[in-house]
Amino acid sequence: MSFNTFGREFRFTTWGESHGPALGATVDGVPPGVPLDEGGIQQFLDRRRPGTSKHTTQRKEADQVRILSGVFEGRSTGTPIQLMIENTDQRSKDYGEIATSFRPGHADISYHLKYGLRDYRGGGRSSARETAARVAAGGVAQAVLAHLVPELKIIGYMVQMGEMRLNRARFDTRAIPDNPFFLPDASAVAAWSDYLDAIRKDQNSVGAAIEVLIEGCPPGLGAPVYAKLDTDLAAAMMSINAVKGVEIGEGMAAAGLTGTDNADEIRMGNDGPMFLSNHAGGVLGGISSGQDIVVRFAVKPTSSITTPRRTINQHGEEIELITKGRHDPCVGIRAVPVAEAMAACVILDHLLMDRAQTGGVRGRIG
Repeated sequence: MSFNTFGREFRFTTWGESHGPALGATVDGVPPGVPLDEGGIQQFLDRRRPGTSKHTTQRKEADQVRILSGVFEGRSTGTPIQLMIENTDQRSKDYGEIATSFRPGHADISYHLKYGLRDYRGGGRSSARETAARVAAGGVAQAVLAHLVPELKIIGYMVQMGEMRLNRARFDTRAIPDNPFFLPDASAVAAWSDYLDAIRKDQNSVGAAIEVLIEGCPPGLGAPVYAKLDTDLAAAMMSINAVKGVEIGEGMAAAGLTGTDNADEIRMGNDGPMFLSNHAGGVLGGISSGQDIVVRFAVKPTSSITTPRRTINQHGEEIELITKGRHDPCVGIRAVPVAEAMAACVILDHLLMDRAQTGGVRGRIG
């Protein structure tokens, strides 16, 4: 069996390869009557699109999305929505030399060991190019959320790139769309740019950490024991290419706290319960508490670098390999809109599941 479908009530199946004619997603579970058009989805794809700055791969793809089904006269019909994005700038010849060799750090060797064959052109299905389809599906989810929960906001940004770390004292979400790093600190952009330039000129790459802030999420989303909201958020982020670790709220730092430090105390506010801190990251017992949800994840350095690396080929011969092609010096940059898309898909999925189970009924306090 294969596992190319994500979600329960809101589901999407991605298809296509990095160097195939097209890729896309089939989205199911969208309620009827939601305003939806290609332009609304395109705005999210444009943020992930390659070649938009010197800090990302120079592969030139328009990533123009087409809606093939499920929308009529600008509104969803309740039937499956088919999304397609054509590949227009493949250079498969760049990968001819690795047809029988395994690039270190890539999925080449694991795909070969599992399937006995692989699409070596850009990694095929394992390529980060697949995430364009996820962002398209996430654009649909964002449209549905805007229709059902207009106060909800999903904001992704970088908090670390190698040695560079965000100064949270200067945190300003207004700076995020105005720089190529999705960095919420305009004053740090020049230093981050110089740092990545040096990495790229050294024929190297660097890792990153991304944070996603979900504001205005209603309480009550998530279910015990195997459909916890934080479980599904973590799985969604971990499914993104090159992600090697995920945290919710305080995350791994909670191991260094005491119970009195970590407990988010509660008081009664004018509009209901008021938490005095948010170490839990907006999720308690796997269910959203109404606080901001905070998800953070680490992305490994791009494995495609032009520095020779030791490896083997399919004949078992030991060789040195240089990975050619056009690659991101920090793949974490373009992971930001992908993370926002996956967060939107998870939140919508849980919102629809909650409506099905509880009808939106909530316990009362006060």
